Amino acid sequence: MIAQQHPIGSGFGKDTTATEVLDGIDLTGRLAVVTGGYSGLGLEATRALSAAGAHVVVPARRPDAAKEALDGVDRVETDALDLGDLDSVAAFADRFLASGRAIDLMIDNAGIMATPETRIGPGWEAQFATNHLGHFALVNRLWPAIARGRDARVVSVSSRGHHRSPVRFDDLDWRAEPYDKWRAYGQAKTANVLFAVQLDALGAAHGVRAFALHPGGILTPLQRHLPREEMVGLGWIDEDGNPTPQAAASFKTPEAGAATEVWAATSPQLAGRGGLYLEDCEVAEVTARDAGNGVRDHAIDPDAAARLWAVSAERTGVDAFA
Repeated sequence: MIAQQHPIGSGFGKDTTATEVLDGIDLTGRLAVVTGGYSGLGLEATRALSAAGAHVVVPARRPDAAKEALDGVDRVETDALDLGDLDSVAAFADRFLASGRAIDLMIDNAGIMATPETRIGPGWEAQFATNHLGHFALVNRLWPAIARGRDARVVSVSSRGHHRSPVRFDDLDWRAEPYDKWRAYGQAKTANVLFAVQLDALGAAHGVRAFALHPGGILTPLQRHLPREEMVGLGWIDEDGNPTPQAAASFKTPEAGAATEVWAATSPQLAGRGGLYLEDCEVAEVTARDAGNGVRDHAIDPDAAARLWAVSAERTGVDAFA
């Protein structure tokens, strides 16, 4: 895995947009599923995929809001899905599988960030349960449709936040020490990467490849759980709620933020590859703890990936490869 984790010279970069990476790519006849595809980066990904000819299914926790946000976007349908509720995940998957359609592009885009301590289901920490376990169960339940897809890819939207924490196998739900919302977010984002590593290892023989990525820093509704004073302290916004000059210089537009997930899902440059962590429309380097970019080795460790898969299958009761 680490041997392949090196840039490939994509020709794209930090400011490349989702539309630009799709230039010359015809997705007519392809079906994409984009969780959270009606807000922030997901909305931009949906727009770009649709414009390239794909039919896009957008499962959403707020389907009415999704329909409103996607009004005027061609070839899009919405459905109800709450990633924090495994019954909702199963119901959506059953409805989709009943349609008999194949999935060519699966983008696990939805997520929550730095939430106050919240527990869902049988007492699971909400960020790990929503960002990782919900998508784990969804992809495994949809596997028959994904396996029928044409050169299918599964894309896991992680974050540079994975630098903050490996998966805490001995304390996944933060019961042994005080809750830290940012480290809990980091654990969930590491889980997103490890999920892609193991899914690619299992799925490649079926013609399905998986990738994880950091979309970049972008001000989107993902920050909705952060108090304004915290975002001011981080230097993201000023007292009036406007992006600071520092943030304006370093943060991406939503169109550029969506580019790497769209590139991961569609680019012929990634044909024959998988299990990789991407950023800025490029394969990222493995970097040391004090580096600000790249992927940490704890997030692409195949043993940790296999262990997380087993734990996740036990928790969700779903494993397409069992």
